[in-house]
Amino acid sequence: MALTQSLKINEARWAAPAAPGGDLKMRMRGAAAIAADAADAVDREGRFPAEAFDAIRARALLGVMVPIELGGEGAGIGEVADICYALGSACASTGMIYAMHQTKLACMIRHGRKAAWHEDVLRRVAARQLLMASSTTEGQNGGNIRSSAAPIERQGESISLERAATVISYGREADGLVTTARRAPDALNSDQVLVVFLKEDYTLDPIVGWNTLGMRGTCSAGFKLKAGGLAAQILPEPYERIHTQTMMPAAHVFWASVWTGIAASAVERARLFLRNAARHSEGQLPPGAAHYTKASMNLKTLRALVNAGVRRFEQADEATAASQAFQTSMTMLKVEASELAVAIALGAMRACGLSGYRNDGDFSISRALRDALSSPIMINNDRILGNLSPATLLDETPQSLVD
Repeated sequence: MALTQSLKINEARWAAPAAPGGDLKMRMRGAAAIAADAADAVDREGRFPAEAFDAIRARALLGVMVPIELGGEGAGIGEVADICYALGSACASTGMIYAMHQTKLACMIRHGRKAAWHEDVLRRVAARQLLMASSTTEGQNGGNIRSSAAPIERQGESISLERAATVISYGREADGLVTTARRAPDALNSDQVLVVFLKEDYTLDPIVGWNTLGMRGTCSAGFKLKAGGLAAQILPEPYERIHTQTMMPAAHVFWASVWTGIAASAVERARLFLRNAARHSEGQLPPGAAHYTKASMNLKTLRALVNAGVRRFEQADEATAASQAFQTSMTMLKVEASELAVAIALGAMRACGLSGYRNDGDFSISRALRDALSSPIMINNDRILGNLSPATLLDETPQSLVD
């Protein structure tokens, strides 16, 4: 069943979704099956999920959101979220890489349209299935993507950028990257731009490795980035606008979809474990069955939460996207989905007992739990909640259930 039914939305905000039918879903499921086959090896070896992305490229899934007039399929936010869900349930690293790639495309589509250089890149993404990486974490900024230290340097129509990018997920494997930067050497750290570089435009020198508990296949190592190109490669709108309208809500919807997929895979393993246990004990369920019930109900809650976030994002016009209510709700989607995904995976593991705790066997929940644990940590929930606190203090407590 689809994670969400994509809504028809204003073409001025997003391209119309692809024509309904089984083709996109069949391609999605085929890629997810290949990702699932390689997922244990990707996790064990801490390597890029090459098999999965070969399958994703072969099925033309990297450019599905590119507008039809630029050679893509014009897929809607809900359709992309559903692909994130399917890939996340098969291989969390594959799903997260796909989600980050689509977040960057969303920014280029909404804020780079009518800019010839960016439209050309979108055509190339659709035609050649280019994979775009993200570079927003820098130096000691703790993942605060609304602050950049490294500035864009200009010489005529040429630009250059050097930054200590302490995280560039799948940087070595990407065909290009989208990075934040300070607008100019004399600009404030919060006066940012978003720049697109293709692989031939930059070099990456390793500075930090990637050996983590979960999400091992995202290969989120750190690099010294040296890039050069044309001023036209800077998205024409300021990053503050891009961040509020697109970057943040798209990332939170797509990430949450991946985490929901991880949680769903854990619940499904627990369900199969309990069915198997009942068959071997004359229908008697093991004590952990109660944990399965709670995990299953929590999964329904999580799916509803993400579906609501998808609809909210799809329906938001420019004024709505700029509102405090929208920004808070989309930010809290990330926090709530990440915490709930961990609780669901842990509940599924307790339902399976030792079989779930093991790293091997058909009912292991180990990888799902380790991958889910990245969700409140890699983009830190405590920092997010701390940043929201001043705004939420201005909201009065509702005096009625229906207001």
